[in-house]
Amino acid sequence: MSLMSPRSAPRRHRRLRPLTSGARRAGGVAMEAADEWLLQSLQLYRDLHTFELQAPTRLIEWARGDRVCVAGYGQSDGNEILQLIPPPTLLTKETQGLCPERDFKVECGGFSERPVYSLKYVPDTSLLVTSGPPDSSLQVWQVSAEDSDVIKSVSTIATENGTGQSWAKIATISARAPWVLHGSRLDRVQITEVESRKNVYTSASRGSDELSNLAFLDWNTLLLCCATGQLCLADIRQPQSPVEAVPVPSAPCTEQWCMGTRHGAQGLELNSQPVARLSSRGLLTLTDLRKPSEFLALAKARVSSPDSGAEFLCVSWAPALEGYLAISGFDGTVHVYDTESWDSSGREAEPIFVHKGHTFEGAGGSRDPPLVTVHTWHLQKPRTLLSAASDGSLHVWDWVQPCGKCG
Repeated sequence: MSLMSPRSAPRRHRRLRPLTSGARRAGGVAMEAADEWLLQSLQLYRDLHTFELQAPTRLIEWARGDRVCVAGYGQSDGNEILQLIPPPTLLTKETQGLCPERDFKVECGGFSERPVYSLKYVPDTSLLVTSGPPDSSLQVWQVSAEDSDVIKSVSTIATENGTGQSWAKIATISARAPWVLHGSRLDRVQITEVESRKNVYTSASRGSDELSNLAFLDWNTLLLCCATGQLCLADIRQPQSPVEAVPVPSAPCTEQWCMGTRHGAQGLELNSQPVARLSSRGLLTLTDLRKPSEFLALAKARVSSPDSGAEFLCVSWAPALEGYLAISGFDGTVHVYDTESWDSSGREAEPIFVHKGHTFEGAGGSRDPPLVTVHTWHLQKPRTLLSAASDGSLHVWDWVQPCGKCG
């Protein structure tokens, strides 16, 4: 079943509608390519599930109890926030063979009056934090108890001079208390205690570059990535000290950049976390924060220029597969790379796998080709990813490791 209409009430344990081959039928050359891919998928994937969302999402966030959150980003009011129960095959580390239950179930949901561009689960709580246009304020949500199917809005975290600012990038941590790190520009980065809405930290920066990502490296250290590709570090124990620009090699100023850090790396030493950056032209850099002035590795992805103007650029490290990362946001595909053999030459890198499933969802129709809006890795299953696209498709896939790369 597809997602509910904007004004209907959440209904417990509704299922997302699986996409079948019949739903893709449209005829023509494009359909032949789609059929060929479907046949090839029998050899390419250990597991492949395709579902349809009523509205596309630009986020896929793991929450408490192995739940998955998605949310709409349309400009009208009534953007739905859903917490989904994955099919049982996603909740075990190994594939358990045939399983009669293969659907996502809607556990609970709510509605946001503004587009949801980012959503983060607050660890060790039942809270979610979201952000999105038209300003840099945050919305805090409570995932209700087991006897309710409602995600309810509980508070708003306003930001000083937030009106007119772009939407805030966010990250969460539960250290001394549940905190949210948020900001849209380098000089407007803050940490706020989620429940009390008390300001804990405000960055000191002379620059006002737009941010593309931010992250907690540990309880005291923040990593900020500007859209220009500049990386900056901040120590919250020294709030008066200016944000420190990491002396990374210069990047082409005409490109937009995003970054990816290792999922769940909180508590690890700073020097154990390589940082991946991806540019809108497909340049990939790996940076060792112990020696930031030189590239740990530099490579060029085989991708086209993004049709979205870099809006959906995404790079992420595999949490359970050392040295693997994935990128998306250029077209309807997700590329997976093994970085083990990369050097600083900047040569073109060959992906170890390319997921093309979203490209064929609307094959033969009159719609524009879908664009992948987001992807994320399964936290325990090494080669399983979830990806979503601008047509509302949601895929879960586990690729077959090529010969010579088994293990």
